[in-house]
Amino acid sequence: MTSTDFGKNRVHKIAKDGMTDLIRSIAEKHHEAGQPFYVLDLATIEKLMHKWNHSFPNVKPFYAVKCNSEPALLTKLANLGANFDCASLLEIDTVLSLGISPNQIIFANPCKAISHIKHAAAVGVNLTTFDSKLEVDKIKKWHPKCHLLLRIKAPSDSGSLRPLGKKFGVLAEEIDSLLHYACNVAVLKVVGVSFHVGSIAQDPSIYYEAIAGARAVFDAADYLGIPKMQILNIGGGFRSTPLFEEIASVVNEAIQSYFPEPNLTIIAEPGRFFPETAFTLVTHVIGKRARGEKIEYWIDEGIYGSFRPTLYNSCFVDIKPLSVKGSEESSQKCESTIYGPSCDSLDAVAIDIKLPELQLDDLIVFYNMGAYSKCAGTKFNGFDTLSTPTYLVNTTSS
Repeated sequence: MTSTDFGKNRVHKIAKDGMTDLIRSIAEKHHEAGQPFYVLDLATIEKLMHKWNHSFPNVKPFYAVKCNSEPALLTKLANLGANFDCASLLEIDTVLSLGISPNQIIFANPCKAISHIKHAAAVGVNLTTFDSKLEVDKIKKWHPKCHLLLRIKAPSDSGSLRPLGKKFGVLAEEIDSLLHYACNVAVLKVVGVSFHVGSIAQDPSIYYEAIAGARAVFDAADYLGIPKMQILNIGGGFRSTPLFEEIASVVNEAIQSYFPEPNLTIIAEPGRFFPETAFTLVTHVIGKRARGEKIEYWIDEGIYGSFRPTLYNSCFVDIKPLSVKGSEESSQKCESTIYGPSCDSLDAVAIDIKLPELQLDDLIVFYNMGAYSKCAGTKFNGFDTLSTPTYLVNTTSS
């Protein structure tokens, strides 16, 4: 570790195996129990961008800001060449406040409040999605210079853990009339097609089917005499797992089959792919109760913070207890439950897991905590999980 100054804006260079010592140092010097914190490894973001570019050399990532809007993450991604998918006025302003150009933003929300459309027009965000006639009318009135992507419903999203098709996307039988309305009646520029197979795709074939569906829209536009479309947006659903390479192979094959035209711009909206494994959450044991052979712990983070049960998938999280004193971990593990700090009895982070016995102020570290965690925080019960700080590191292999 190069420094003992743990300021949030300072990047600490450490060896990959030095993370545990760093976490203990930050906890000891700067955080009492009741004050959780994150650690972001920027080197992981670099590796993931290299992985993306290797697997998708022709697909520009527009990072989904909703997944994690930590400024250091957004800045790093921008420096590595990423663009950004924003869904609201505040997300747009968050990105612009970092000096990122409005040309690097897609307003990828098919249903937008008029005030948000006006703001996009005012700041120069000129690319958005739509899937209804009313949205066309709103854009025509408040942002007529905006270029549009028609959001279609993926033919199948059953191969993802969180399907999105019920809420968003034009049905196949609605495509021709909506294209005609947007281009010939409202006289707006529809420049491409967008789809999203759902969060956390498990079946690569759903991308192939969706790309085939997008081809049908391009053909329909040609038949209707609409100026040639130039953009295909393949959405998100990606995680940094071995399945990612298989998905990339299927996507690349489908694009080669259905979109041989050389001048097509292909973009995507990856969310959890970049931050999920790069963020580590450090919590403190603030309470303990033994009942028979089971032990219950309370920590200073819970479901109203980084563990919102409807937004985060706990099965992806790795849990590691750390003694504050650095003593050797007990080999004996007890049946344990971890509760969050609120007075809600539903505020349980992990139930019936095996942990060595911990003491007051010991640490419980949660890895793979970068996706849909901190961004979902609240101030419920007076616990301000929105203000949980993030420390920056850059790990090296040696």
